[in-house]
Amino acid sequence: MTIAGERPTWLTFDCYGTLIQWDEGLLEAMDKILANKGTSVDRDAFLAVYDRHEHALEEERPHRSFKDVSTRALALAMADFSLSASPDDAEILTSSIGRMPPFPEVVQTLSELKASGFKLAIISNTDDAIIAGNVAQLGGVIDRVITAEQAGAYKPSSDTFRYAWGTLETTKEQLVHICASPHLDLVAARNLGFRAIWVDRGTGRKPLPDFVPVKTVSKLDEVPRIFAANGWM
Repeated sequence: MTIAGERPTWLTFDCYGTLIQWDEGLLEAMDKILANKGTSVDRDAFLAVYDRHEHALEEERPHRSFKDVSTRALALAMADFSLSASPDDAEILTSSIGRMPPFPEVVQTLSELKASGFKLAIISNTDDAIIAGNVAQLGGVIDRVITAEQAGAYKPSSDTFRYAWGTLETTKEQLVHICASPHLDLVAARNLGFRAIWVDRGTGRKPLPDFVPVKTVSKLDEVPRIFAANGWM
């Protein structure tokens, strides 16, 4: 089954969890924080609690920077596990984000897509300064980076995506969005009606019950094969 619609001009990507090893990097930072405190927690449980607090904070108004969101989410998650957070803990986390590496197949795959004539953009729930270190690891093929800081809103808000499309001077019909987050990016795809490929990296995050992405892959390097079958590469 091919992907309906015209060949996209732009491919837009979620960053953390899709291109960059977010869960792995977050757990590594948390291990350092807990080691300093001489304690440990269930890592998967902590990740789920952190995610919940982060997403709730991103929905609040007025808009907060992602550095503030991540600092607050960490403190709230640690409190849920009867741990106290310090400014040093927040610094360990926020300073680690830009160093989180891409998944092994990502750089080569992005290069293939770029060589095939697609324009590549990232739409991410982060700050410009934080994501710069991640983008620097992606082989120099990313054309534009759109952040929540620029848009003044976090995904899944339609404001984030409409801001991105305006900045890219494109429409939803001229792009395909590639993402790992069902409850951020796929919610927006459902609400706004744009084509989305879901990268299910086996994290346990569940797909939406009322939305089916145009394709589901387990790694990014499956995307060029899908595009080739569609006659786009």
